Amino acid sequence: MAIVVTLNPELEALLRDKAARQGQDVGLVASELLARVLEWEEQDSEEAIKGIQQGLDDFEAGRFRSFPEFADEQRRKYSNRHKG
Repeated sequence: MAIVVTLNPELEALLRDKAARQGQDVGLVASELLARVLEWEEQDSEEAIKGIQQGLDDFEAGRFRSFPEFADEQRRKYSNRHKG
């Protein structure tokens, strides 16, 4: 299946330059880049879902702290970084 994508001139130049540096066809480079982005996006979504589920599991098990506790910890953590 062929998909036609219109790129702005700057992006097209970057893509053509990358393909030339790699000694590869511009279509192949574009396809590989798109595949990497889609793979990264899927992995990022899966990690986000796992993190949310872990948070829900922790909350249901009573493993949580109040916002004021969290805010105090963050203030201590970041104020100590700026003192040294």
